[in-house]
Amino acid sequence: MEERFTVVINHEEQYSIWPAGREIPTGWRAAGVEGGKDECLEHVARVWTDLRPLSVRR
Repeated sequence: MEERFTVVINHEEQYSIWPAGREIPTGWRAAGVEGGKDECLEHVARVWTDLRPLSVRR
């Protein structure tokens, strides 16, 4: 069975993936997408097009 992941985002709008079912680290929140590793990484690649932190983009 494929391991499941959750896409997470922090206050700087930086993305990562985290093993589903594990407590999300402080400073991060679920971005509403869960699936296999490849599926989650593809989602991150689609939505995180500007890799600069939010504070730098402003």
